[in-house]
Formats: sequence, structure tokens, C-alpha cells
Amino acid sequence: MQSLQVVSTSDGSTSVYNPVFDGYYHSRHGAIQESEHVFMAAGLNQLLLQQKHINVLEIGFGTGLNALLTYYHARQNGVVIHYTSLEKFPLDESVYTELNYAAQLQLGEEGQRFFLDLHKEKWNTEVSLRPDFILHKRQMDIQDFSAPEQFGLIYFDAFAPTAQPELWSDAVFAAMYHALRPGGILVTYCAKGEVKRAMKRAGFTLEALPGPPGKREMTRALKIL
Repeated sequence: MQSLQVVSTSDGSTSVYNPVFDGYYHSRHGAIQESEHVFMAAGLNQLLLQQKHINVLEIGFGTGLNALLTYYHARQNGVVIHYTSLEKFPLDESVYTELNYAAQLQLGEEGQRFFLDLHKEKWNTEVSLRPDFILHKRQMDIQDFSAPEQFGLIYFDAFAPTAQPELWSDAVFAAMYHALRPGGILVTYCAKGEVKRAMKRAGFTLEALPGPPGKREMTRALKIL
């Protein structure tokens, strides 16, 4: 297998290029900008003022950027996060130690320690990474995941449908709908027509939102019951 490559994006933050899927883990227009826009502003921030304990499911742990941002956004609001993330191919230490998110976000040494802890903690084991952040990284196929009505928020951050179409299927979105509690939210950078139709068939109510830099549109999907 060809090795992963750490690359720089337009906002100065790093990302990773996977030559097997010919895909980047984030937008080349800005990794931090994209995560802040899609997953924090359109997702997490919608719940922070309403709830004091949020169960988050992330599809694609990747670089750990979404987990890092989630912790700091939630901590500023006194919210406890229970964070479950699915990832079939975790990054090697040689890759994640080259990522510069803590520095770009000016989080200092504590932020860098937390970021490294995200990656170093055991897989398939629930751990209290911090008193207000419980982490459960699961190394598995998305298609094998089932957790009825456990989550208030899903970050759907898989590789693009052109790279991994099987992850954007009717069956996967039906499982995501099933995993959300009533009133839950799923957010994704993707706004392709076939993906939105699959979401609707699963039962989601969709909202088209302005996309991050470089994308016209993104999608927020709601489980309304």
C-alpha cells in the first residue's frame, strides 16, 4: 500500500492524502475551517446551549481534528461529551505526530497532549480521556455498526462518495437514522443528490446549508419524530 502523505491546506492547517482512495481527509481550502463550519457550527453548536451531556458518533476518526474541536467547544460551555468514533484504518504515529492542529488553534502544550492522547488511547475500549470527555474509538466497518437511539449528533465524515460509495448507501443511512435519538442531528460536508435521496429514504428531514470555503452547499439531516 502506498504511504499516506501529510499536506498543508489553505488555512495553514494540515491534512492527510490517501493515494489508495485518491482522497484528502479534509478540504484543501482549509482543514480547520471545514471542520469548524460543517461539524461544529452546523452540528455541535446547535446542541451546546440545550444539553449538558451530548453523545456524539463520528464516522471516520481520521486525523482526530473533529474530536479535538469538539472537546474544546464543549469545555467552554461546561458540556460533557461521550464521543464514539468508527475508523477502519487508524493513522500511524508517524503521521498523526506531523499534524499541526493544536498549534494552529493556539491550544498550547495541554492541547497538544490532548490531541496525542486521542490517538494513543486504546481502540475498542471506552476510556475517560478527561473528566468531561469519554472516548470510545472502534476499529470496524461502518456497515457492521448498530446502536439504536444512542446518539444526539452524528458527524458523517467518510471519504467522498466517489471514493467509497458503499459508505453512502441506503443501508448505512438507515443505520445512522436508527442510531440517532429523536430530535438528533447528522451533519456532513456532502450535498450530492444521490446522497440526499438516500438520507430521505432513511427517514431524515434535510436542510441545505451554505458549505465551507470551496463548497457551495452542505447537508444537515434531522430525525424528527
